Amino acid sequence: MRQIAVLPYRTASPALDAPISILLVTTRGSGRWIIPKGTPADRLTPHASAAKEAEEEAGVLGATCPTALGSYRFRKRLPSGASVWTDVDVFPFAVTEELESWKEQHERERRWFPLAEAAEAVDEQDLRALIRSFGAREFRAATQAERLIETVNKRTGVGAMFAWFRKLMPQQGDFFDLFERHATTLVRGADALARLSQGGPNMAEHVREIEEREHDADAITREVLQTVRRTFERQQCAGAVALYEIEESEPEMRDMAAIIGDAARRTAEAIPLLRKIGDNGHRLHELTERLVRMEGHADEIHAAGLKRIYKQIGKKDPIQFVVRQEMFKRLERVVDRFEDVANEIDGLVIDHS
Repeated sequence: MRQIAVLPYRTASPALDAPISILLVTTRGSGRWIIPKGTPADRLTPHASAAKEAEEEAGVLGATCPTALGSYRFRKRLPSGASVWTDVDVFPFAVTEELESWKEQHERERRWFPLAEAAEAVDEQDLRALIRSFGAREFRAATQAERLIETVNKRTGVGAMFAWFRKLMPQQGDFFDLFERHATTLVRGADALARLSQGGPNMAEHVREIEEREHDADAITREVLQTVRRTFERQQCAGAVALYEIEESEPEMRDMAAIIGDAARRTAEAIPLLRKIGDNGHRLHELTERLVRMEGHADEIHAAGLKRIYKQIGKKDPIQFVVRQEMFKRLERVVDRFEDVANEIDGLVIDHS
């Protein structure tokens, strides 16, 4: 049997080391803690089915990344008494709203747990491992690692020749701090883009926030390298929404925005690990592999979305088709930039292996 599930999460703040909380619900029978899950619904994609389960079982709305985090296996007891293996695909789910009433509120309990406690609360070992993998498990060790020049000196034994390099470093003394500030701004902007893609009466406020996050990123970029700005295409997306007065996003656009949100968090986890590449190579490879998978998935969603809207409005309303085509293109560029980052990080890992 196969099922789908969401891993509902939220963070205390956009900071790279901000604690992550996971929302769990109880089963209707034994009262065990689980994540919202169920059987894929007909005519819905797996991640859309998972989002529906989140709303019905946990009373939460949010952005579902269409690329599964992974899967776990458990034995499901059927009404006949038989116990069969069930594989569950788990999709990251950034919670944006908690409902006051929902379908199964009188049948289940919902509760937010710190990430580590959530992992301990569930019974399935594979699910426990998935939850743990979602957190930046090596963040603290990485951020307390040695500075770049001391690391180079220690690993190579060459010290004096790098004295000139110090003079090229930003005044803050460590350009990794700038990269991490940039990653934090990236997450904030991605969150705003996800909220924008959900629609509603506050779209203008989300557009404004994206623009402000872009300005924050520009300020950081001027301190380090102008090329870093390539990772910020989101303002173009927000600008197009405002310019063309788009009031509702296509479902594929919402999926791509959810991918961008998850990709931003994986990137934000990866950046501090670059302080000590040799020790963090395995985790960096895990993160970049997921970024590349998400980019490939986004390409498929992009192609499917264009094909659908062409059939629906291409001939009836060419102007609207061109507008939505442009939106798709700009979202795709954002995801492509994450793949660029992943490839660069992989290159560094290979160089240091």
